[in-house]
Amino acid sequence: MSAPLKITNLVKDYIGIRAVDDVTFEVKPGEVFGLLGPNGAGKTTIISTITTLEKPTQGRVEVFGVDVTREPKKAKSFFGVVPQEIVHQGFFNIREILQIYSGFHGILNNEEQIEYLLEKLDLKNYSGRMVKQLSGGMKRRLMIAKALVHKPKLLLLDEPTAGVDIELRHSLWEFVEELRRGGITILLTTHYLEEAEKLCDRVGIIHKGKFVKIGPTKELVRELTDRQIRLELKDGTVQTYAIPSQQKIGDFFVKHNVAVEKISDIQIEEGSLEQAFQRLINHD
Repeated sequence: MSAPLKITNLVKDYIGIRAVDDVTFEVKPGEVFGLLGPNGAGKTTIISTITTLEKPTQGRVEVFGVDVTREPKKAKSFFGVVPQEIVHQGFFNIREILQIYSGFHGILNNEEQIEYLLEKLDLKNYSGRMVKQLSGGMKRRLMIAKALVHKPKLLLLDEPTAGVDIELRHSLWEFVEELRRGGITILLTTHYLEEAEKLCDRVGIIHKGKFVKIGPTKELVRELTDRQIRLELKDGTVQTYAIPSQQKIGDFFVKHNVAVEKISDIQIEEGSLEQAFQRLINHD
C-alpha cells in the first residue's frame, strides 16, 4: 500500500530565497503527523506544494502513490485541506456550500455525509444561515466540513484552531481523534504545541526550510527535555532538581542520596513538547 503522503527531496525556491531545502518525509496510514516550526520555517510552502498551489523547484510529492504535479486532479480526490486563512462564500448558506463542494468532487446525493458533518461540527442548527452571518468559529468549522465532504483518506490541517476559543479548540481535538479512529490520515501544522503533543503520533520540526528533528512525539520529549523535581522536606526546606526525562526517579534518589523519610511532599513536572521544540530551534 502506498503511503498517504510521501515527500522526497523537496526544494522550493523563490527569487533569492530557498523556502524549502531538500525535505524528505513520509506520513504513515492512520497517523496524525505534526509539521512544526517557527514562522517562515517552510510549513505553509510544503502544504501549498502538496495541494498544487505551488510547483516544486525540485523533488517529488505523492499522495497515495499519485504524483501531485503530474496528476493533480486525481491526487486532489484523495485529500481534503483546511487552509490557514478563512475562505468563505458569503452569498450561500452552509448546506448549499457543502452541496456545491460535493458537486466539485462529482458526488451527487451526498446528504448522508453532509448530515454527518453538520452534526459532528455543531453546524446543524445553523445550516440555513448565510456564511457571511457566521462567527469566526463557525466559519472555521465550515472549512473543516468542506474539506471532508468528499470523504478523503488524507486531511491537511493548516493551523485549524488559530483564533478560536478554548471550548471550540477542545471539541475540534475530539473530532480529530474520531477521524483518526475512522482511519483518516492527518497532517497537522500548528503553533499550539500543546495541541501537537496531544494529537500527534509523530512530529517533524522544521527550521529555515530544513528538518532538524523527526520522530515519535513522546520519544522526542523524553530525549530533549528535563523532568523537574521539587522536594519539600519535613524541616521546611525545599530542594529542586532538573534531571533527564529518561532517568528513573529511584535512580535519582540513589544518586543524590535522598533520605525518603525526611520528605513531606514530592512534586514532579514532566517535560513538554514545547520545551523540546525550543531546545531544538535555539540550538539550531
